[in-house]
Amino acid sequence: MTDDETLVRTNGSDRESAVARDDKLELRVWLRLLTCANLIEAHVRAGLRESFNITLPRFDLLAQLDRAPDGLTMSELSDRLMVSNGNITGLVDRLVAEGLIARAPAPDDRRRSRVKLTPAGKRAFDAMTPVHEAWIDALFAGLSRAEMAELLNLLAKLKRSIQAAGPNPVKKDNA
Repeated sequence: MTDDETLVRTNGSDRESAVARDDKLELRVWLRLLTCANLIEAHVRAGLRESFNITLPRFDLLAQLDRAPDGLTMSELSDRLMVSNGNITGLVDRLVAEGLIARAPAPDDRRRSRVKLTPAGKRAFDAMTPVHEAWIDALFAGLSRAEMAELLNLLAKLKRSIQAAGPNPVKKDNA
């Protein structure tokens, strides 16, 4: 049995399983990427919920703040997490209420605020990171280090190709 057949038989409800074997290769690759990303995300979401009673968006926000010891503005958080400022505001409000992060006026512009991890937030995040890393390690255990490096290089090449294509890679003829 091929890897394609195994994936379809073990998870027949994913996007990939609806694609015929003779469909265009580009479509199959795109759907494989989506399927893998969704499977990884589902594992991480479930693990965070079960082990730490935290959502993936909250974990991601804490991770961004952990990488920025001086804190981040709401706009910077929004850009890094690729979500709207409105979504960030609700997350920040809840994490402030829980004492995991703190909001303070930005020293250069008091109209803006900077958000930082509190000591309690840092401790909580530091407790989650080795467990999160172990989950990712387990999910990628089927690949050798060389295969992961090759995959990373191929994905970088794909990313450059996508960026070069621009926002509208196929222009329709106006005839």
